[in-house]
Amino acid sequence: MPYASTTARTENTGATTISKSIKIGVIGAGSAQFSLGLVRDLCLTPSLAGTTVSLMDIDVERAEMVRDLAERYVKEIGGDLRFEVAQTREDAISEADFVINSASTGAHGARSFAQIHDLRFYVEVARDIERISPDAWLIQISNPVFEGTTAQTRETGAKVIGLCHGAHHGVAELARGLGLGESEVEWEAPGLNHVVYLTHFTYKGEDAYPLLDRWIENEAEEYWRTYEPDYNENQLSRAAIEQYRMVGLIPLGDTPRAGGWWFHSDDDTKRRWFGPLGGFDSELGWSRYIDKLEARREQMFEVVNDPSSSLTGVFPAEKSDEQMVPIIDALANGNAGRFQVNIPNNGLIYGLPNDMSVEVPAYVSARGVQGMRIGKLPDNLMLQVLLPRVVQAERSLGFAKNPNRGLMLQMILNDRGNFNNKPLPMVESYDEAVTLMDKFLSEDSELAALLGG
Repeated sequence: MPYASTTARTENTGATTISKSIKIGVIGAGSAQFSLGLVRDLCLTPSLAGTTVSLMDIDVERAEMVRDLAERYVKEIGGDLRFEVAQTREDAISEADFVINSASTGAHGARSFAQIHDLRFYVEVARDIERISPDAWLIQISNPVFEGTTAQTRETGAKVIGLCHGAHHGVAELARGLGLGESEVEWEAPGLNHVVYLTHFTYKGEDAYPLLDRWIENEAEEYWRTYEPDYNENQLSRAAIEQYRMVGLIPLGDTPRAGGWWFHSDDDTKRRWFGPLGGFDSELGWSRYIDKLEARREQMFEVVNDPSSSLTGVFPAEKSDEQMVPIIDALANGNAGRFQVNIPNNGLIYGLPNDMSVEVPAYVSARGVQGMRIGKLPDNLMLQVLLPRVVQAERSLGFAKNPNRGLMLQMILNDRGNFNNKPLPMVESYDEAVTLMDKFLSEDSELAALLGG
């Protein structure tokens, strides 16, 4: 059955459920923006009343600030939640029913190679959960979700769900652009996180791809001539439509950004494919993103420094379309629903490794997570996009598990602009690759130590 909404959808199964008090550990809770969004959705979910939220961050003062804001917010809207600041990761995990990992290492290294620190950290978190609270669910939301959840489930026995809002936000943007009522759109977009394509797309029960084709034929050129998308609006860009022509399916969410180095070779090229800002991966797009973060941070500091200010003015008491809280509610209380999740393949998509995470629609209930069996995807999608992405991921995963100079050099030599969408080639000779590897290692002492100095 298609995933029939652009937001998380829950349903009444007819079963009688009894709400119970649960504990949610949040690792990387120092972001007031993220944590208060989570608190808001928890407050607005009556079946999760009485929940304890354990806030953990390496910056304990920030975690304490978030706790104080959260308590103010709950009092303001009349919720029923408890908060604690965990001094260690183990404290946040202990006796938890759910652990949300929004943290990363903050490593800034050589393009793809900084990812090694995050992947190793994500596995450490999963191992802690397996050791301390083996029945807890780990909800992984910090990137890279694809490689991260794959490493966590391969290396541990933790129950892992990876979440990303890109697919349903992409469908919502597509529906608005085509003038379709979102509630009447049904869709499926399987694949790998940040690499998902719309395999099922109907409007009022009819195939909606002809509507997209008519838009491309009659309206696209005028739209591209006049539109001014924000940094994160990719869905009807020239890049997205060109990938539709190449693959035969429309890419969703962040997928258009990863379509190939040829969309990012220089600033003029980025503007051609992604609009006046050049998309998220341009200097202007990135600056816009940073500016919005700073503006939001300043707004949060104003609220923190003025205890009399209204938090609902910043975070209105309206549920978001994020999936975390509805999934927690489904697993804890049986308020079942369909969601877009990242879970081990185990035969859901034919031709991809069974122990690799795939992004698929899933039915989530008190019984667990049941992914939709997709079967065989079109050859064009597999050969052009998914299988090359699998190889890239396996190299990153292999390097994180067993760092060695040979694989690092091979990754530099074979880079095709897949990391941070940089233009091809990364290097033009073997000697240049060796020199660049030495430079990267000189900038990343932790990685150098893992490679033996």
